[in-house]
Amino acid sequence: MIRVGIIGAGNVAARHADVLSSFPDVMIAGIADTDRQKAEDLAAKHGAPAYGGHADLLGAGALDAVYVCVPPFAHGNPELDALSCNLPIFVEKPLSLDLHTAESIANEISRRSLPSAVGHHWRYLDILHQARDLLAERPVRLALGHWLDKVPPVAWWLDRSRSGGQIVEQAVHVLDLARVLVGEVTMVHAVPAGESGDGEVDRATAAVLRFADGAAGLLATSCLLSQKHRVGLEVCAEGLALELSETRLLVDGERVIEDDGQAKTRVDREFVNAVRGRDADVRVPYGEALRTHRLALALARSATERRPVMLDG
Repeated sequence: MIRVGIIGAGNVAARHADVLSSFPDVMIAGIADTDRQKAEDLAAKHGAPAYGGHADLLGAGALDAVYVCVPPFAHGNPELDALSCNLPIFVEKPLSLDLHTAESIANEISRRSLPSAVGHHWRYLDILHQARDLLAERPVRLALGHWLDKVPPVAWWLDRSRSGGQIVEQAVHVLDLARVLVGEVTMVHAVPAGESGDGEVDRATAAVLRFADGAAGLLATSCLLSQKHRVGLEVCAEGLALELSETRLLVDGERVIEDDGQAKTRVDREFVNAVRGRDADVRVPYGEALRTHRLALALARSATERRPVMLDG
């Protein structure tokens, strides 16, 4: 039985807790949140103790792994403290607000040779396999990413210093998918629309991306809408157009392939398998997620500095 501690008690933490509780070899051993009431509410649902902070959860001991499901601004100490206890970690995206924090965590994971995973569950979409098979020997030449949505109902999200902005906090899923289907990015140039309020996230951004193999990319993000409108990635290769979202794959604008809806279960199952020392298909260990995080931060930096930013391909 794997005993898992969860740091954070928001909606994403609750989703992971539900999935983990469905596994016969996993026990939720404790849930911590700076909002003690939220921790108690979620812990009660799973018959686990609640803690007012991650240090208390870690101090109670008897854990085999830790999930870190905190807002962007709260990353850093929870991961490093869990790693200091020699515990494998599963981290929800985005990894942090800055590169230094994420790199420090990645270095510590590597130094301790611990299992890790990041919640880029789109990598586990059944339709992603099918998209890659369809592309086969046809390299992608054009990628069009979208995240056109509303402002999430959390107080910190519109504060750039706490969320990192829409590209870092949301569209990072689309960027990760682009890295899988197209490859690494060598240059980005993001242009925000108008002027945001002091310290607020950009309400819309358009960006150009250049991929290492010569492909061109575009990314459009907006949080101006009243509901989620369009989220996903379109790619064009010789004689083929694919449109991939979290729920379906559209082939050449005609054939629809629905996803099996199991990605959010698979991402947790494979991490648990890794913690147990079994064969595990962990597709996004922390170091891999760090490459996507660098790309998201480069786009955010480009939008802020109003200039292109180069990356290593």
